[in-house]
Amino acid sequence: MSTQDPANKTVSARIPRGEARTRLLDTALKLIRQHGFAGTSVDALCKEAGVTKGAFFHHFDSKEALGVAAANYWSETTSALFAEAPYHLPEDPLERVYAYLDFRAALVEGDIPEFTCLVGTMVQETYDLSTPIREACHASIAGHAATLEADIQAALDARGLGAPYNASSLALLTQTVLQGGFITSKAQGGPEPVLDAIAHLKRYFTFIFEGSATPATTRVAA
Repeated sequence: MSTQDPANKTVSARIPRGEARTRLLDTALKLIRQHGFAGTSVDALCKEAGVTKGAFFHHFDSKEALGVAAANYWSETTSALFAEAPYHLPEDPLERVYAYLDFRAALVEGDIPEFTCLVGTMVQETYDLSTPIREACHASIAGHAATLEADIQAALDARGLGAPYNASSLALLTQTVLQGGFITSKAQGGPEPVLDAIAHLKRYFTFIFEGSATPATTRVAA
């Protein structure tokens, strides 16, 4: 027996194919962050997006293909947010790094699925089950970290700092701390762990760059 909802099929018939793909991806970002990748079925995804399973399989060969596309879509949409964020404005590169961490803290609001990371959620479930999804998630996380390298390198150069510190490793550390904070926030059921993790990371950066455990600026309120 078909699992299709006739009303869903009627709505889907009016949705242009390109729009159907976008609706599926937007819905995937929402549901995977809420329920995880395994907990998000194709049926539930289609029902929430208002499209048929036929439309789903027109755009994606499999659920795995959806996972890869969702990771790439997450990268595209979040890249625009971060590119336009105000943390790029300070003249001092170190202040831009601090402002980035303040901006990340300001994004921690609402329910847990609203501030945690899609690719971090997916890779925890799929890293040993799907190489394509794992690689897409890694590209997203590492790609975002790479956007911080120039400012971190400039801050190191301005202060004559070298080994054991390097910009690539410190940039990736920001994402390691954030992803760990998201996990512990999920475990605790609230935002405090990730906010504490960001605050500790800022103190660590202040110690490296300024020899002080007290950050020069404080977290901007959400």
